[in-house]
Amino acid sequence: MNHRVTVDLGERSYDVRIGAGVRGELPSELSALGGPTQVAVVTSPHLRELYGDDVAARLRDAGHGAWVAEMPDGEEHKTLDTAAGLYDQFIQRRMERSSLVVALGGGVVGDVAGFVAATYMRGVRFVQMPTTLISQVDSSVGGKTAVDHPMGKNLIGAFHQPQLVLIDIATLKSLPDRQLRAGLAEVLRYAVIQSPPLFSLMEGRVAEILARDEDTLAEIVHHSVAIKARIVEQDETEAGLRGTLNYGHTFGHAVEAVAGYARFLHGEAVAIGMVCAAEMAAARGMVDRDFCERQRAVLSAAGLPTNCPDDIGASDVVEAMKLDKKVKGGRVRFIVPTEIGSVEIRDDFSDAEAIAAMEAATA
Repeated sequence: MNHRVTVDLGERSYDVRIGAGVRGELPSELSALGGPTQVAVVTSPHLRELYGDDVAARLRDAGHGAWVAEMPDGEEHKTLDTAAGLYDQFIQRRMERSSLVVALGGGVVGDVAGFVAATYMRGVRFVQMPTTLISQVDSSVGGKTAVDHPMGKNLIGAFHQPQLVLIDIATLKSLPDRQLRAGLAEVLRYAVIQSPPLFSLMEGRVAEILARDEDTLAEIVHHSVAIKARIVEQDETEAGLRGTLNYGHTFGHAVEAVAGYARFLHGEAVAIGMVCAAEMAAARGMVDRDFCERQRAVLSAAGLPTNCPDDIGASDVVEAMKLDKKVKGGRVRFIVPTEIGSVEIRDDFSDAEAIAAMEAATA
């Protein structure tokens, strides 16, 4: 089952295509965007073997000057050094401002390749071809690109919208189970902030999702992308509403930073962050215990962590939050739930409340 979602941003509008096998349609999609051009397919060595060389060959058959640019995968490689390696390859290949970058991979590849596309020669066009669930439902849509700094996640970046997003559900068949599960945290995040029906779907069909039923996967990806598209249209640069997409991320990013980025996958850290945010809201009476229990149950069924590890210091996490790019006026902004389908952005929680929430999530 194929789906199409349009992200309506005026002259910078683009389509998100979702379905099994849609990556094979990249050559025709690029022709519609402006004919033959030089294309750098940015991917990891592993994905190059699975998909990258094939994508580049199909583009060359269609008349494009396509080649593969490799970068290492993993959050620890989401750095300026990795970006510099791509700049070197682009310059050696004499990439021009009319050239195009295809980001073929998960969130790290998409974020780094997008950041390089945003900054190489002051900006070149790029296409997102996400291959992980977390990148399909989240990072590939909306134009946020970045690399990490040792002091915090995504601190160096730019807003740079893609020309097109091609989400091939078939690539999830090669995705390790742990990464598939991590992506479900972001799907549940959408459900909590805006969609009770998606929450119910997750409660009732986690087993089908984990079994990689393509129609079910296409359904949850389509639902998630549609929610994100509407939010991005209303708040492209995260001035207000788009901030709700950070549910679970304030705690989650800080946990990732304190753990050194290698211990948890992003979605695993977000799952922990969602539990912490719910506990903090529940302590104030903003949300009931039934919500906390239902959220934990879905996360647990998906095989995601629901407890904050007791060897990660709560005070260290709170200090890491203060370096988050969502801090405004020195105050940490938290996204907290009020019910399934509704959240609030608040900056009036104390350090003590955040620590207590982490302790409750550890119990």
